[in-house]
Parts: sequence; structure tokens; C-alpha cells
Amino acid sequence: MSTPRPHHLADMTTEQAAEAVTASPVVLLPAGAFEQHGPALPLATDLVRAEAVTERVAERLSGRAVIGPSLPVGVSPHHVAFPGTLSLSVNTFRTVLREYLDGLYRHGWRRVLVITGHGGNNASLTTLAQDLLADLPDLQFAWSPLTTVAADVVARMPKSEVHGHSGEAETAQMLHLAPDMVHTDRFVPGTRDLTELDALSRLARRPGHPTLQVRYDRLSANGVLGDPARATAEDGAAIVDRVVAEVTDFVEEWLKA
Repeated sequence: MSTPRPHHLADMTTEQAAEAVTASPVVLLPAGAFEQHGPALPLATDLVRAEAVTERVAERLSGRAVIGPSLPVGVSPHHVAFPGTLSLSVNTFRTVLREYLDGLYRHGWRRVLVITGHGGNNASLTTLAQDLLADLPDLQFAWSPLTTVAADVVARMPKSEVHGHSGEAETAQMLHLAPDMVHTDRFVPGTRDLTELDALSRLARRPGHPTLQVRYDRLSANGVLGDPARATAEDGAAIVDRVVAEVTDFVEEWLKA
């Protein structure tokens, strides 16, 4: 028999939801992706991480936030060459999220934070935030990525020259959060050195700006950037703990503003 989950709007009755508008003035929305994560990680990796972090943030906020519906499919055209990947267009992702926000706004919520595990959603979140400043100026909309919030923790980890998608940091988080979903027997390195990339791909991986987008099948034959075998659950716990702490601190300050 299922037990209602505290803080989850989906598990509340309509009367409880009405009470939550006042008691829990912040809505947390996890956003992920449905895309390849190499041979060892599941397609839902980004959602698994976002939902886990969202759950921990809600617990720390002790009833001051509710968790709304997830966005399980994100903007992933750069991964579509790999089987299983599904992708929404930028406009569709923005429209779905906007309609979530319109509904929450209609019922009284004025603070919404999206926690996204997928970097491909970032541009859509940024442009939607700009639109909301004009369309719903009293709606306070914020969003946060995961791994980049803990950049200092990741910087101390052992990792390849080229690292990122399905590599050391992302695999470490999954080893901590959902070890049963990680196929450790399928750990194989992907692209690890800049010398493995062609000239265009090296430009795409160059830090700073200008920014160039290329598909991941050009960056890596197996979709991995880095070496997942170097990941540890301990490093994953350190990353997750930092992200949860930073996001929780933001919300606590937000509620005082």
C-alpha cells in the first residue's frame, strides 16, 4: 500500500493544496531529460538526479515548499542519434512549463523554482524567465542546474581532460543516488582527451564564448565524455550535498526577501 509522500502536491487532496498555497509558498519543479547516458547509465538519469535533489531540498525546508509535477522529457536534439532518446522542441518544453506555471499561479502560488538535471533545458528556462517578467511580473520564477552548482567539488575530483556527459561527475551522482540503476559492468571510457576530437568539436568544447553546438555523436562514439570508471559514490554524495545546501540556502533567503 502506497504511503502519501510529504511535500508532494500530487499526493494532496484539493483542500490540502489550497492550504499549501499559504503554508508552502514555494513550488519546486524537477526537470530532466529522456536521453542516452552512455552504456552504463539509464535514459532517465537527469530526471532521477533532479527529483532526488528536489526531494532533499523540500525535506530541509520543512514544509515551506511543495514539489509539483516533474518535466520528464527535455530539450535533447544533440542526443537524438542514440537509441532511446526522446526530445521536445524548445517551444514545446517552454509551452508545457508555462502551462504548469499558469496553473500554479491561478491557484495562488507566486514563487516557483525549477531544478533541472539537464543542461539542454537551460536556454528555454532563461528565455521563459524573461517572458514572465513581462507577462506575470508578480510571479517570481527561478531555476537551478545541478552539477555546475557544485563546480568546486567537481574540480577536486579525478577526471579526464574532456569530461561531462555520463562521465565522472554524473556517474558519481548516480552511484550515490540510484546505484541499482548503474551498470558498473558496462563502464567504458568515452572521449577523454582533446586530441580525440576533430577541429570543430574542439571549438565546441572550448570554454567561454562564442558558443558552438554540435551533436554528441560527433563528440563521442558512445555518448560518454570522460571515464565513468573513475567515479565514486563518495564523490557523488559530495556533489549532491553541495547542490542541496546551495539551493536550500537560496530558497530560505528568497522567503525572507
